Amino acid sequence: MGSDGVRKPRFLCLHGFRTSGEILKTQLHKWPQSVLDNLDLVFVDAPFPCLGKSDVEGIFDPPYYEWFQFNKEFTEYTNFDECLQYIEECMIKYGPIDGLLGFSQGSILSAALPGLQEKGVALTKVPKVKFLIIVGGAKFRSPSVMDKAYSSSISCPSLHFIGETDFLNKYGAELLESCVEPVVIHHPKGHTIPRLDDKSLKTMMDFIERIKKDVSK
Repeated sequence: MGSDGVRKPRFLCLHGFRTSGEILKTQLHKWPQSVLDNLDLVFVDAPFPCLGKSDVEGIFDPPYYEWFQFNKEFTEYTNFDECLQYIEECMIKYGPIDGLLGFSQGSILSAALPGLQEKGVALTKVPKVKFLIIVGGAKFRSPSVMDKAYSSSISCPSLHFIGETDFLNKYGAELLESCVEPVVIHHPKGHTIPRLDDKSLKTMMDFIERIKKDVSK
Protein backbone atom coordinates (compact mmCIF):
# COMPACT_ATOMS: atom_id res chain seq x y z
CA MET A 1 0.00 0.00 0.00
CA GLY A 2 1.11 3.55 -0.64
CA SER A 3 1.03 6.21 2.07
CA ASP A 4 -2.37 7.34 0.75
CA GLY A 5 -3.84 3.87 1.37
CA VAL A 6 -4.08 3.06 -2.35
CA ARG A 7 -2.46 -0.19 -3.50
CA LYS A 8 0.64 0.46 -5.59
CA PRO A 9 0.58 -0.89 -9.15
CA ARG A 10 2.67 -4.08 -9.15
CA PHE A 11 4.93 -4.57 -12.17
CA LEU A 12 6.82 -7.66 -13.18
CA CYS A 13 10.13 -6.27 -14.46
CA LEU A 14 11.76 -7.97 -17.46
CA HIS A 15 15.45 -7.15 -17.90
CA GLY A 16 17.50 -6.74 -21.06
CA PHE A 17 19.29 -9.42 -23.09
CA ARG A 18 22.12 -11.15 -21.22
CA THR A 19 21.68 -9.15 -18.04
CA SER A 20 19.65 -9.97 -14.90
CA GLY A 21 16.88 -8.85 -12.58
CA GLU A 22 19.49 -7.48 -10.17
CA ILE A 23 21.09 -5.43 -12.96
CA LEU A 24 17.73 -3.95 -14.00
CA LYS A 25 17.04 -3.07 -10.38
CA THR A 26 20.36 -1.17 -10.28
CA GLN A 27 19.62 0.55 -13.62
CA LEU A 28 16.23 1.76 -12.37
CA HIS A 29 17.85 3.46 -9.39
CA LYS A 30 18.58 6.33 -11.79
CA TRP A 31 14.91 7.22 -11.32
CA PRO A 32 13.95 9.43 -8.37
CA GLN A 33 12.72 7.79 -5.17
CA SER A 34 9.37 9.54 -5.69
CA VAL A 35 8.84 7.30 -8.75
CA LEU A 36 10.12 4.08 -7.17
CA ASP A 37 8.06 4.63 -4.00
CA ASN A 38 4.86 4.69 -6.05
CA LEU A 39 5.44 1.38 -7.82
CA ASP A 40 5.66 -2.17 -6.51
CA LEU A 41 8.45 -3.61 -8.66
CA VAL A 42 9.15 -7.36 -8.83
CA PHE A 43 12.48 -8.32 -10.44
CA VAL A 44 13.09 -11.79 -11.86
CA ASP A 45 15.89 -13.39 -13.88
CA ALA A 46 15.12 -14.70 -17.36
CA PRO A 47 14.88 -18.50 -17.58
CA PHE A 48 18.01 -19.20 -19.63
CA PRO A 49 21.65 -18.64 -18.61
CA CYS A 50 23.53 -16.40 -21.04
CA LEU A 51 24.83 -18.38 -24.07
CA GLY A 52 27.37 -15.81 -25.25
CA LYS A 53 29.17 -12.63 -24.30
CA SER A 54 27.14 -10.02 -22.46
CA ASP A 55 27.39 -6.34 -23.46
CA VAL A 56 27.39 -5.39 -19.78
CA GLU A 57 30.45 -7.51 -18.90
CA GLY A 58 32.87 -5.37 -16.95
CA ILE A 59 30.06 -2.93 -16.02
CA PHE A 60 27.77 -5.25 -14.06
CA ASP A 61 28.68 -8.51 -12.37
CA PRO A 62 27.41 -11.86 -13.68
CA PRO A 63 25.42 -14.09 -13.74
CA TYR A 64 23.66 -13.00 -16.94
CA TYR A 65 20.45 -14.41 -18.42
CA GLU A 66 18.44 -14.27 -21.64
CA TRP A 67 14.69 -14.64 -22.24
CA PHE A 68 14.99 -16.55 -25.52
CA GLN A 69 17.44 -16.91 -28.40
CA PHE A 70 17.04 -15.44 -31.90
CA ASN A 71 18.62 -15.25 -35.35
CA LYS A 72 20.43 -12.22 -36.77
CA GLU A 73 17.30 -10.89 -38.50
CA PHE A 74 15.26 -11.28 -35.29
CA THR A 75 12.66 -13.32 -37.20
CA GLU A 76 13.25 -16.76 -35.63
CA TYR A 77 13.18 -17.50 -31.91
CA THR A 78 14.31 -20.47 -29.84
CA ASN A 79 12.77 -21.35 -26.45
CA PHE A 80 10.06 -18.73 -27.03
CA ASP A 81 7.13 -20.83 -25.77
CA GLU A 82 9.16 -21.85 -22.72
CA CYS A 83 9.86 -18.17 -22.05
CA LEU A 84 6.14 -17.28 -22.20
CA GLN A 85 5.31 -20.13 -19.84
CA TYR A 86 8.02 -19.01 -17.41
CA ILE A 87 6.69 -15.42 -17.35
CA GLU A 88 3.22 -16.77 -16.59
CA GLU A 89 4.66 -18.85 -13.71
CA CYS A 90 6.33 -15.70 -12.34
CA MET A 91 3.03 -13.79 -12.58
CA ILE A 92 1.29 -16.55 -10.63
CA LYS A 93 4.07 -16.73 -8.04
CA TYR A 94 4.31 -12.96 -7.41
CA GLY A 95 0.72 -12.00 -8.29
CA PRO A 96 -1.43 -10.15 -8.53
CA ILE A 97 0.70 -8.53 -11.25
CA ASP A 98 -0.90 -5.40 -12.75
CA GLY A 99 1.62 -4.51 -15.41
CA LEU A 100 4.90 -5.28 -17.13
CA LEU A 101 8.00 -3.09 -17.13
CA GLY A 102 10.58 -4.06 -19.70
CA PHE A 103 13.95 -2.91 -20.99
CA SER A 104 15.38 -3.97 -24.38
CA GLN A 105 14.66 -7.70 -24.92
CA GLY A 106 12.38 -7.51 -21.87
CA SER A 107 10.49 -4.57 -23.37
CA ILE A 108 9.94 -6.31 -26.72
CA LEU A 109 8.41 -9.19 -24.76
CA SER A 110 6.37 -6.92 -22.50
CA ALA A 111 4.79 -5.01 -25.39
CA ALA A 112 3.82 -8.24 -27.20
CA LEU A 113 2.28 -10.00 -24.20
CA PRO A 114 -1.08 -8.13 -23.97
CA GLY A 115 -1.84 -9.09 -27.60
CA LEU A 116 -0.65 -12.67 -27.15
CA GLN A 117 -2.76 -12.88 -23.99
CA GLU A 118 -5.82 -11.52 -25.81
CA LYS A 119 -5.41 -14.19 -28.52
CA GLY A 120 -5.17 -16.91 -25.87
CA VAL A 121 -1.63 -18.00 -26.76
CA ALA A 122 0.07 -16.72 -23.59
CA LEU A 123 -0.73 -15.82 -19.96
CA THR A 124 -4.02 -17.72 -20.02
CA LYS A 125 -3.94 -18.51 -16.29
CA VAL A 126 -3.41 -14.97 -15.00
CA PRO A 127 -5.43 -11.72 -15.00
CA LYS A 128 -5.17 -9.38 -17.96
CA VAL A 129 -2.04 -7.21 -18.22
CA LYS A 130 -3.33 -3.73 -17.39
CA PHE A 131 -0.28 -1.45 -17.85
CA LEU A 132 3.03 -1.31 -19.71
CA ILE A 133 6.25 0.64 -19.13
CA ILE A 134 8.50 0.13 -22.16
CA VAL A 135 12.14 1.31 -22.23
CA GLY A 136 14.02 0.85 -25.51
CA GLY A 137 11.24 -1.19 -27.09
CA ALA A 138 10.46 -2.66 -30.50
CA LYS A 139 8.20 -5.21 -32.16
CA PHE A 140 8.83 -8.86 -32.88
CA ARG A 141 9.53 -9.43 -36.58
CA SER A 142 8.41 -13.02 -37.05
CA PRO A 143 5.08 -13.03 -38.96
CA SER A 144 3.73 -15.83 -36.73
CA VAL A 145 4.28 -13.75 -33.57
CA MET A 146 3.35 -10.41 -35.18
CA ASP A 147 -0.03 -11.70 -36.40
CA LYS A 148 -1.02 -12.59 -32.86
CA ALA A 149 0.73 -9.85 -30.85
CA TYR A 150 -0.23 -6.75 -32.86
CA SER A 151 -3.32 -7.68 -34.92
CA SER A 152 -5.38 -5.71 -32.38
CA SER A 153 -4.20 -2.40 -30.94
CA ILE A 154 -2.49 -2.49 -27.56
CA SER A 155 -5.22 -0.77 -25.59
CA CYS A 156 -3.84 -0.84 -22.03
CA PRO A 157 -2.19 2.39 -20.76
CA SER A 158 1.44 2.37 -21.88
CA LEU A 159 4.45 4.59 -21.17
CA HIS A 160 7.34 4.44 -23.66
CA PHE A 161 10.91 5.75 -23.35
CA ILE A 162 12.55 6.41 -26.73
CA GLY A 163 16.21 7.46 -26.91
CA GLU A 164 17.40 9.85 -29.61
CA THR A 165 20.53 7.79 -30.29
CA ASP A 166 19.07 4.38 -29.42
CA PHE A 167 19.72 1.86 -32.22
CA LEU A 168 16.10 0.72 -31.70
CA ASN A 169 14.76 4.28 -32.01
CA LYS A 170 12.76 3.81 -35.23
CA TYR A 171 11.48 0.41 -34.05
CA GLY A 172 10.31 1.97 -30.81
CA ALA A 173 8.42 4.55 -32.89
CA GLU A 174 6.84 1.73 -34.95
CA LEU A 175 5.64 0.10 -31.75
CA LEU A 176 3.79 3.30 -30.81
CA GLU A 177 1.63 2.88 -33.92
CA SER A 178 0.19 -0.32 -32.39
CA CYS A 179 -0.71 1.38 -29.09
CA VAL A 180 -3.85 3.29 -28.20
CA GLU A 181 -2.88 6.70 -26.78
CA PRO A 182 0.67 5.82 -25.71
CA VAL A 183 2.45 8.23 -23.36
CA VAL A 184 5.96 8.93 -24.69
CA ILE A 185 9.09 10.24 -23.02
CA HIS A 186 11.82 11.19 -25.52
CA HIS A 187 15.36 11.44 -24.14
CA PRO A 188 18.73 12.36 -25.68
CA LYS A 189 20.53 9.13 -24.70
CA GLY A 190 21.00 5.79 -26.44
CA HIS A 191 19.90 2.26 -25.55
CA THR A 192 19.74 2.78 -21.82
CA ILE A 193 17.41 3.52 -18.95
CA PRO A 194 17.59 7.32 -18.80
CA ARG A 195 17.56 9.68 -15.87
CA LEU A 196 14.42 11.81 -15.65
CA ASP A 197 14.51 15.57 -16.10
CA ASP A 198 11.73 17.76 -14.67
CA LYS A 199 9.51 17.38 -17.73
CA SER A 200 9.85 13.59 -18.00
CA LEU A 201 9.42 13.20 -14.24
CA LYS A 202 6.11 15.06 -14.44
CA THR A 203 5.01 12.88 -17.38
CA MET A 204 5.91 9.75 -15.45
CA MET A 205 4.21 10.84 -12.22
CA ASP A 206 1.05 11.74 -14.17
CA PHE A 207 1.08 8.26 -15.71
CA ILE A 208 1.56 6.63 -12.30
CA GLU A 209 -1.29 8.63 -10.76
CA ARG A 210 -3.53 7.57 -13.63
CA ILE A 211 -2.76 3.86 -13.30
CA LYS A 212 -3.05 3.99 -9.49
CA LYS A 213 -6.67 5.01 -9.95
CA ASP A 214 -7.20 1.96 -12.17
CA VAL A 215 -5.64 -0.35 -9.55
CA SER A 216 -7.91 0.98 -6.81
CA LYS A 217 -11.12 0.39 -8.81
